[in-house]
Amino acid sequence: MTTENINQDHQQDGSTPERTRITTTPYDYYTLLQDVELRGKTIYGPRFTLHEEDRPVVLKLLCYFLQDEAIAQVEGIDLHKGIMLRGRVGCGKTSLMNIMRAYCPDSFKHTMMACRTVSHTFTKKGPEVIDHFGRLSFFPYTSVPRIFCFDDLGLESSAGYFGITYNVMAEILLSRYDLFVSHKMLTHVTTNLNSEELEGIYGNRIRSRMRGMFNVITFNNTSQDKRV
Repeated sequence: MTTENINQDHQQDGSTPERTRITTTPYDYYTLLQDVELRGKTIYGPRFTLHEEDRPVVLKLLCYFLQDEAIAQVEGIDLHKGIMLRGRVGCGKTSLMNIMRAYCPDSFKHTMMACRTVSHTFTKKGPEVIDHFGRLSFFPYTSVPRIFCFDDLGLESSAGYFGITYNVMAEILLSRYDLFVSHKMLTHVTTNLNSEELEGIYGNRIRSRMRGMFNVITFNNTSQDKRV
């Protein structure tokens, strides 16, 4: 089918941006958006709602995780990079990234991991945590990289181990960037922070690598809190 049909029937509700109207795709995005909302209600309760202003964001996520090359090209999504999903508190970043796991094969399915948990674990286990999420982040006995979604990037604290303070997520992102280049290792993150704020925490070196690692998808500032 084509998204032209979707727009003719559903354009007024904002489900699909106008620029995708003549792009051929095997997927019915209007139905998929309904399915995402249904999954959200099943997992998070009946108050979970996809608002009109969220639909362009969800469309980008769907075309990425479905690996729909035609729509991804129109939407400016690079299927060879990971996702950085940005937006204010409560807009649904974590829940949507969790829901998106249902739309991709197991080898492409990410594991959700809170940055605060990573930092806290480092204080107990030390540098092996960086190795776990970095150079050792492969499925056993294979060269297939594990994909993680690091949740709430920038809200974690620096972690200490034997008197030395580490910016743990910075070290992990640097390691995963090198593996992105050498082994196509994908990484996803969610964050409430903008680029300048992230640079203030992690430095220009990390910000530069983020440009290469991520498709940046940002919620509209008017996006409503889905938890109430």
